[in-house]
Amino acid sequence: MSRTISRREFLATVPMLSVAAAAGAQTPQSPAPAPAAPPTPQFNFPLPTLPMTMLTDGLKFPEGPVAMGDGSVLFVQIQSKQISRLTPDGKLSLVKQLEGGPNGLAIGPDKALYIANDGGRFSFADRGGYNFPGAAPPEHVGGSVQRLNLKTGELTTLYETCEGKRLVAPDDLVFDHHGGMWISDYGKKADGGIYYASYDGKKIVCAKPMNSPNGIGLSPDGKQLHVSERRQLWTFDIEKPGVLAATPKSYPNGQHAQLRERSVADSLKVQADGKVCVCTLIVGGISIIDKAGTTEFMQFNDPFVTNLAFGGRDLRDCWLTLSGSGRMAKVRWPYPGLKSAYRA
Repeated sequence: MSRTISRREFLATVPMLSVAAAAGAQTPQSPAPAPAAPPTPQFNFPLPTLPMTMLTDGLKFPEGPVAMGDGSVLFVQIQSKQISRLTPDGKLSLVKQLEGGPNGLAIGPDKALYIANDGGRFSFADRGGYNFPGAAPPEHVGGSVQRLNLKTGELTTLYETCEGKRLVAPDDLVFDHHGGMWISDYGKKADGGIYYASYDGKKIVCAKPMNSPNGIGLSPDGKQLHVSERRQLWTFDIEKPGVLAATPKSYPNGQHAQLRERSVADSLKVQADGKVCVCTLIVGGISIIDKAGTTEFMQFNDPFVTNLAFGGRDLRDCWLTLSGSGRMAKVRWPYPGLKSAYRA
């Protein structure tokens, strides 16, 4: 039977995630109880800031939406290791079954789909009817960057290492107008980083070591790189493709803004006006952050608002992945999004 739980009750479950994931098996003294049907997710979030149209549900932690030219949206289901397509008429189909953990997606200059695959970095557990990502399972050994030919279905692994170091958990990626891709590697034990790679699989460099970078995006002029990490939005100056300024000029030490209290940053996208839309977990929503660090917050009714994608003729159609409840929604965004470097 479903019930509505309070925000305090929900937040109280968060510190248990890593412990529960590490504990793994049941105690040997008693057999595991038969699994019960999960409760219907309900939560006393404030009403969504914007009217939402629910497009589909029953998804296994959706992420990485990419709006396509035909009106469909591609996205990953991390837990089920799939790339899926949702068409405007609501039809859901499988594009590709993968191994590991497909996480971020982007269209490259050759109109292929590029994948940040975290290698199965996260375990998943039900908490009050919501799907929580947790600690890395023991079998996780590393991730990769892959290319999927959308016409033939051919999957190619482009990068698994950089200068002899294994990629730990590639999380997201964004292309610049030079044909290169900036990649965030979430890492596992403070061993993440920002990478820059060519789309042909011939060159990858580490632009900056970081603890656990998540979302990644470029300013409209391509001169700044935005990275979300924990409660922080970082903005680094780009000297040239693949090279970040050793001493950022735009923001001291690259510190652009902090997210609201009790929020955790996930992916991000950039608007046409240069403001950065950072998706937030726990306090589920999207923080729209301007150059001065001032924030406008859009609330949505899921504790894991993980990503968004802009599309439509005016780039104000906005797809949201509500990963905790396994749903995808669409809203009309109040501002146009930034057009991607490449589209298909």
